[in-house]
Amino acid sequence: MEWFWHTEAMTQTPPDMVGKALLLLSLLGDYPDGASLSEVARRAGFPLSTAHRLAAALVRDGYACVDEVSRRYSLGLQTFSLASRVAHRHGFAGSALPVLRRLADQTAESALMSVIDGHHQLYVHHVQGSHSVSVSGEPGRRGPLHCTSMGKVLIAFAAEPVRSELVETLELTAYTPHTMVDREQFRKEIESVAAQGYAIADEEHEAGIRAIGVPVRNPDGVTVAALSVAAPAYRVSREKLLDYLPPLREAAQELTVLLPPR
Repeated sequence: MEWFWHTEAMTQTPPDMVGKALLLLSLLGDYPDGASLSEVARRAGFPLSTAHRLAAALVRDGYACVDEVSRRYSLGLQTFSLASRVAHRHGFAGSALPVLRRLADQTAESALMSVIDGHHQLYVHHVQGSHSVSVSGEPGRRGPLHCTSMGKVLIAFAAEPVRSELVETLELTAYTPHTMVDREQFRKEIESVAAQGYAIADEEHEAGIRAIGVPVRNPDGVTVAALSVAAPAYRVSREKLLDYLPPLREAAQELTVLLPPR
């Protein structure tokens, strides 16, 4: 069983060439095996000629690469280098990954970590569980906030201005029949998460998947990330998810000490 998240293209084409190049680069991230330039141009809303000029510059500087046979474009090593520096700066590579591995070992289910990124969350880590069927995800993807356990946590424990803005303006897209799309119900859900200190997503983002998440705070009490344990619904009931709270909270507390200040 796999759980994938997809970058959403901007709804409005950036007016400047830098913005257009960055959008093209972001969209290429959705195609680990590469994509035709015409497909990426269509998603971006660019004329193919504009996409060619931008892609040529990205390839020249190493941010993208192109297979000379298939003419499919993908992310280049320079992009990987920048991403690695960001991961190192935030402690996601050296500090967080061992903690998530231990969490996955303790629960036998998949452990995930994300940070808030505007009206989305950015997945920074995933460690697959030991079961032959488990939830899997791809770091570097963006996902929704309103219907995932980590997303709810990131909203509930954000600074008050951010929390209020997200609760009132976040688009409540229906992904499954269980997704909360009523604004008042969503307000109450976030209040409940803030009061109890954790969030549950019960087949709200992906049918057949349940997850429980907790906040990761820095030493000053500011929430910097979220952790979750996710599992197939046929194997883990909503009540069973609560068994994962102690190891989740222990992992979050450990990360409070390990992650560098931001």
